[in-house]
Formats: sequence, C-alpha cells, structure tokens
Amino acid sequence: MNPRVKNVKAEDNYFIRIWFSNGEIKIFDMKPYLESGLFSELKENNIFYSVKPSMGSIQWNNGLDLCPDMLYENSITA
Repeated sequence: MNPRVKNVKAEDNYFIRIWFSNGEIKIFDMKPYLESGLFSELKENNIFYSVKPSMGSIQWNNGLDLCPDMLYENSITA
C-alpha cells in the first residue's frame, strides 16, 4: 500500500503540492484531467484552491476526489 496524504496545497498553473505519510513531498499536475467530465469544474480558481486532505487522499469543495495511490504514483518529487 502506498502512503496516504497528510496535507495538500493548490499551487499556480494547476499543480498540487502533497505531503505524504512517509514524509515525501510530491507535486501532482492536474492539467491533464481538467478536460474530463466533472474535473473541468476545477478550472474555476475558487474550486481548485479549495482542495484539502480527506481520509488519506484529497477532496475539493465540490465533492471531487482522487485516489491516493494514483496521486502518489503519478506525482513527482518536489
């Protein structure tokens, strides 16, 4: 099992900085997902910047979330 999200911060240009339970800090690029279905709502800054940790992963105020394993495996070391 991959580590879980401890903290998260939305950054400019649709990047997300993620602090994981194993001490790693990684960067996840949301841009490839912004054209897909409900994730297009994240183009609105007030929604994108509402991201917060939730049950070991991340969630936005509009209810969207992402799998913590996908976040860990598809992000780069900060």
